[in-house]
Amino acid sequence: MNKRMIWMLVAVTVVFGGLFGMKWFGNKMMNQFFDTMPVPPATVTSAEVTVQRWPDITTAVGSVVASQGTQISTESAGTVTAIHVASGARVARGDRLVTLNADTERANVRRLEAQVAQVARDQVRLARLFALEAIARADLDAVESQLAALRAELGAEQARLAQKEIRAPFAGQLGIRQVSVGDYLTAGQPIIALQALDAVYIDFTVPEAEAQRLKPGQRVLASPDGVDTPREGVIEALDSRIDEATRNLKVRARFDNRDRVWVPGAFARVRVERGADREVLAIPRSAVSYNPYGNSVFVIVPQSEAADAPLIVRQRFITTGAAEGDLISVTDGLKAGDRIATTGLLKLRNDAVVVINNTVQPGAALNPTPGDG
Repeated sequence: MNKRMIWMLVAVTVVFGGLFGMKWFGNKMMNQFFDTMPVPPATVTSAEVTVQRWPDITTAVGSVVASQGTQISTESAGTVTAIHVASGARVARGDRLVTLNADTERANVRRLEAQVAQVARDQVRLARLFALEAIARADLDAVESQLAALRAELGAEQARLAQKEIRAPFAGQLGIRQVSVGDYLTAGQPIIALQALDAVYIDFTVPEAEAQRLKPGQRVLASPDGVDTPREGVIEALDSRIDEATRNLKVRARFDNRDRVWVPGAFARVRVERGADREVLAIPRSAVSYNPYGNSVFVIVPQSEAADAPLIVRQRFITTGAAEGDLISVTDGLKAGDRIATTGLLKLRNDAVVVINNTVQPGAALNPTPGDG
């Protein structure tokens, strides 16, 4: 029995050892096959790094701000008795907008006017008596002080009465009214927006490095979102400090808006022309791989010096600059004449063999629309 058991164990060991050995050998040969299997060349399009002359500009995205704008509200509480304007109407400075109930204030004004008139007559009589030395100077001073106090109180009540007539502080265009006749308004409650739109500001920011190259009076081009034709304006002011969080400088430009093309709060693309054209190395944007650790391109080079050597790609990190339409400038990492891959980047790696097929190329044209890039 012992010999049979031993022989059975030996047989089982041999069988299972053979199975595991065959499995190991098969996996080894499969891995070796895949490791040595030739990779078919990747088909890419290519472009050459070229020297171009670009306008020396700064592009930015801004927001439209009215030259004057406010939310009309009331200084005193009261019930709306009349609305004198329609939503969206244009008004001149001083035009009445809304009237609040002012019965109490008008009554107080009439009462104080009567008191002022009475005390003024008393002051005249006492002045005559004082001239005749019939009364003391203190009696005349007392009535004159009373008259001054009543006139001051009358002026304050007249001011409160004037607050019941809400008027336009400047000429402009109204928004949509937020109150109706009969509403009770509390002090500070919004009534209607008013914007002066004959001229508007566009506020935008530029990087700290660009701040020293801008100055008031400089020409600015901007276009509303969805409008191709840019409008011309001028820089009116630069902020007095750079934002510590973003390291950007706020700039304000002024634009004519008599045709009402700009609406406060709208998005605008801004382009500041700083001077003469400059030379740049330009490549298509599609050639750049944007990564958190740096931007890179794949440069196409021969695998060897042999005449029939296949082409391979080498990843190279670059520093990019301003963009114009479908092109972007490169400030470091490439030189004029280098050939780079412009499509198929996801399937490329260092030393990968490639085949160039430029039958279909991605767009690579300059686009003069402000704000591209």
